[in-house]
Amino acid sequence: MKSKNLLIAAALGLLAALAGCSSDRNFRIFTSEYAAVTDAGYKLPRVPISQVPRKYHRQVVRLETEEKPGTIIVDTREKFLYLVMEDGRAMRYGIGVGRDGFGWSGVARVAMKREWPKWTPPSEMIKRQPELAKWRGGMPPGLTNPLGPRALYLFNKNGDTGYRLHGTPEWWSIGKAVSSGCIRLLNQDIIDLYERTKVGAKVIVKQ
Repeated sequence: MKSKNLLIAAALGLLAALAGCSSDRNFRIFTSEYAAVTDAGYKLPRVPISQVPRKYHRQVVRLETEEKPGTIIVDTREKFLYLVMEDGRAMRYGIGVGRDGFGWSGVARVAMKREWPKWTPPSEMIKRQPELAKWRGGMPPGLTNPLGPRALYLFNKNGDTGYRLHGTPEWWSIGKAVSSGCIRLLNQDIIDLYERTKVGAKVIVKQ
């Protein structure tokens, strides 16, 4: 009986140790941080995060890269955005990317950051969707604005790429190729990324 108790105690100790490792804040997952948020007077709804595949939940992961902390790496194939951190780690976010014919790749920089930005549809989009002509001068910020609560504007050596990193209320689109080229994140995630990203940050988009 004594030996059996010792075995049980050892097993419990091992489980406790494993639990301690899994709760290491250096590699945590932020599944609990998708509740409703009030921001600048707007109430962003709760994301039904249990319906979003776990791999697309915001989380700190290992990442081997020679890029400096603060760099953003977008993997359009796997539908992940990485913000490079210290010590071989990165904050990883699930994303939605451009659908067939609208994807892009290259290197850019965050030239501007905007909270609750206006959205101006490009002329090419208006040609495809004439009903958007009413927003030619810009759609005011709000819960129905396609850019969501935050936007990071990507420029390269030729100027404005026309592409943005922005929020979306369409949580079901994360992990899919659905956009007109922009990279979309859950609204709660773009707010988090916005706070962590500096103007001038390097952005690498891979296909």
